Amino acid sequence: MPGFAVRLLGASEALVLPLAALAASMVLFGIFVTLAGVDPVEVFALMYKGAFGTAFSIQNTLQRAAPLVLAALCTALPAQLGLVIIGGEGALVMGGLTAVAAALALPAGTPPLAVQIAMAAAGMAAGGAWIALSGALRHFRGVNETISSLLLTYIAIAILNHMVSGPMRDPASLNKPSTPPIGDANMIGSIPGMDVHWGLVFGIVFCIGAWVLMDRTTFGFAARMVGGNVRAAAMSGLPVGRLLIITCFIAGAAAGLAGMVEVAAVHGAANAPLAAGYGYTGILVAFLARQNPLAVIPVAILLGGIDASGGLLQRRLDLPDATVMVLQGIIFVVILASETLYGRFRVFNPKEAA
Repeated sequence: MPGFAVRLLGASEALVLPLAALAASMVLFGIFVTLAGVDPVEVFALMYKGAFGTAFSIQNTLQRAAPLVLAALCTALPAQLGLVIIGGEGALVMGGLTAVAAALALPAGTPPLAVQIAMAAAGMAAGGAWIALSGALRHFRGVNETISSLLLTYIAIAILNHMVSGPMRDPASLNKPSTPPIGDANMIGSIPGMDVHWGLVFGIVFCIGAWVLMDRTTFGFAARMVGGNVRAAAMSGLPVGRLLIITCFIAGAAAGLAGMVEVAAVHGAANAPLAAGYGYTGILVAFLARQNPLAVIPVAILLGGIDASGGLLQRRLDLPDATVMVLQGIIFVVILASETLYGRFRVFNPKEAA
């Protein structure tokens, strides 16, 4: 078999198996809703309509996908070095809170563009530092990065609740504690001709930049060497610690930018709804995309569509809005189970089979 065909078959495995896992998840979810007394065909039809059936639903899907694109990179990039980081929610929260602090610290009359740039820089720095801390703990102290990043998420949410209820609380926010608003002039607008904020564009640009960095530069090549074999990379003279911490910082900066976008495009201030679970859903996006920054974009749109369809299921079929969370959970479990199947099918590896 020609070498090109062999490479093509090998690459197709990364597409076919996730699609098969998605199909299996849909079957399991169909069984679940059937047991709940609902016609699964009607459920899937309404989910499609709520996600992609109309212009409004498409824009709603893209709006929900915007933070997922950035949050997924927080897991996808460190995974290329063999790290399992699940603290995107914490980096997102810290990024949003720090972005608000930066906006409020600037003097009145500062041009809106300068405020937005300062918010983005502060949010990315805070999110990056938050995840880099997990990387540093792993490298210097041997602390498991999965546990540390999860615990840091709890700390970040606790800091958010403390700040919005105490030192940064707006006296005008009574029953729902919040920071003072950043001001309408400093909000990020929508993409021309669409009811979707610019956060989606930021996410797409960040994904493209991350793909170039990890797949087309010596830094990315060295990082993947670390992910393949840390000991061999160290013996080759690669700065393992620096590569690990820088990659974690970039990953956290993506999630921090997602927090800034949520503040500057949706909420207008930092409050409890900032911790909406985008960081956790981003883990599923990263795994479904096989840690490929470019694949993150369509997968985030798919998951954003599933999330957007929850309200329609609730209105039409009287199902709980959290029904779509069941589907997301099933997808996550099936995707994890499918990881054990890579390399086991001869059709994708004809050279090895021969």
